[in-house]
Amino acid sequence: MTQNPNQNIRIGDVEVGPGAEPYIIAEMSGNHNGSLETALDIVRMAAAQGAHAIKLQTYTADTITIDVRTDEFKISGGHELWGDRYLYDLYTEAHTPWEWHEPIFALAKELGIHAFSSPFDPTAVDYLEKLDVPAYKIASSEIVDLPLIRYAASKGKPIIISTGMASLGEINAAVEAARST
Repeated sequence: MTQNPNQNIRIGDVEVGPGAEPYIIAEMSGNHNGSLETALDIVRMAAAQGAHAIKLQTYTADTITIDVRTDEFKISGGHELWGDRYLYDLYTEAHTPWEWHEPIFALAKELGIHAFSSPFDPTAVDYLEKLDVPAYKIASSEIVDLPLIRYAASKGKPIIISTGMASLGEINAAVEAARST
């Protein structure tokens, strides 16, 4: 069954779509700076400000890149924030440890907001399924990972796909991949 693009859907208990109020998602990403307490404070602030959801990113450095010390895996020296840093090190610092997901999700539920995530590989989808996420968000950098999109879509939950880095052809392929399941 193909979803009518003008038809509203539900993320958890909230209606989302053209006929609904805006659904506000607070993005956590690596903004916790490696502190679980900061991550929990972000959830508290998001809930206090009226967000409907908090969104994480679920990956490890090992599932998103490889630990290689070559120029291809290094940010150029001219980059303002991360010049001459290796991708593996940056992802190690920025990731949200998987063992933090459960307390983050539990606090979100306690505060009455949803918690979901952007998975970056199938193991992340499997982990998030154990936490009963109400939706998935595909990062724009992953819009070309059609097997990941198909796998997340196979779980039967709403999927939000970011398109910021994509061509129209890539967007079409991602939508078709999601609908194919």
